[in-house]
Amino acid sequence: MVSMTAIYLGGLRTEATHLRSGNKIITDAPPDNNGRGEAFSPTDLTCASLNSCMMTLMGILAERESIDLTGLTSEIVKVMASNPRKIAEIHITFTHASLNATDAQKEKLKRAALTCPVALSLSDSLVQKVEFNF
Repeated sequence: MVSMTAIYLGGLRTEATHLRSGNKIITDAPPDNNGRGEAFSPTDLTCASLNSCMMTLMGILAERESIDLTGLTSEIVKVMASNPRKIAEIHITFTHASLNATDAQKEKLKRAALTCPVALSLSDSLVQKVEFNF
């Protein structure tokens, strides 16, 4: 069953549509790869997907453990390689200034993030550096 469709809009821009919700994502090639950089690049979306997947898995665990994860933030850094051009590293730093959780719960949150489906689907050659500040 088709869950998404996409169209090439020209000018190195694409538009993907999530059929169930109708939500759309626009991508644009980055300036260092002949694009305008006016939207997320496909490789940006890979990094954002990893981050969102990790946050979602932590959220599922937090709900089960009655932990309020509201306010969890992250910073994402993408490191590109050349020959071949690909994502070499993704650095994610999660921060929650006032997380009310035990040390054991914090470890469960970390484990949930690191074993999210996107993290497990990416190539072993892609370095995932994840830091937790809580």
